[in-house]
Amino acid sequence: MPDARANDVLAVDGLTVRLAAHPDQATILDDVSFTVAQSEVLGIVGESGSGKSMLALSVMGLLPPALSMTARTIALLGNELLGQPREVWRAHRGRDMAMIFQEPMTSLNPVMRVGAQIEEVLRWRGRLRGTEARKRVLELLEQVEIASPRSRLNAYPHELSGGMRQRVMIAIALAANAKLLIADEPTTALDVTVQAQILDLLRGLRREFGLSLILITHDLGVIAEIADRVMVLYAGRVAEIAPVRTIFDAPAHPYTQVLLAAIPDINERRPRLATISGTVPNAATMPPGCRFAPRCSWRQEVCEQAPPPVRALSPDHAAACPRPFGELPAETPK
Repeated sequence: MPDARANDVLAVDGLTVRLAAHPDQATILDDVSFTVAQSEVLGIVGESGSGKSMLALSVMGLLPPALSMTARTIALLGNELLGQPREVWRAHRGRDMAMIFQEPMTSLNPVMRVGAQIEEVLRWRGRLRGTEARKRVLELLEQVEIASPRSRLNAYPHELSGGMRQRVMIAIALAANAKLLIADEPTTALDVTVQAQILDLLRGLRREFGLSLILITHDLGVIAEIADRVMVLYAGRVAEIAPVRTIFDAPAHPYTQVLLAAIPDINERRPRLATISGTVPNAATMPPGCRFAPRCSWRQEVCEQAPPPVRALSPDHAAACPRPFGELPAETPK
């Protein structure tokens, strides 16, 4: 894993999440480490059940009581959050970090007008009231490119389209000038045209405000379009982390390779689409070695004995595989 840097907005080291009632039997996230630099977009990919959303909730301090979390460090803007009371996490949420949830219809209050929901954040985080708050709400709706923002102030969430609701969620996230935005599948339920608009919006906000972004998605096309680095998660462990170009051009972990192979290619005629046999293991029935080993065509005996560590293949590329693809042989001493 790359070492933490001075300009990191977020640094997470050794994050582990377990079922509180059975900590020795069910590990949901296991020793996950990563950093996010200022203005960087970190994409997180993996199948359903890989722990992507759980990772986001852990960073936000929103885990349910049934889960317990440990780590060596969780530092936001240089401030250590690990071991701090809930009030400290709450003070950072909205102000320094914000989250866009996967389905805005279930995240927005259905009986509050959208303008009032954005204004509520401004009252608590920006200390704005009355005319000043309303003016700022209009500015935010314009920033997220909602058409006719003044007429949308008094709309209820159900009166807006899915794309508009997602833009309202982004406006709420920006209301307190958060430095880190975590977007959990922000384009999944949207058609491709609206998806492109949301991605363009996120790119523009990144340029304008220096926003750092953690983007969780199943769509590797989205990752290719917007991410700077990619972290591949599998069954709660980091499989690989590298710059986006490296992930697509020279993936090192077998899981990353099969994910890329499963992408349909309109220029290639195949009798059937590539698939990954098997399923992601349940948290209570994880294999003792590499968690991907039961589904891996390249597994070796060592893969089934102990979990492989995430080790550096180059200064900005790391993978958790005993013999990753593309690894250069050690130089022969002269």
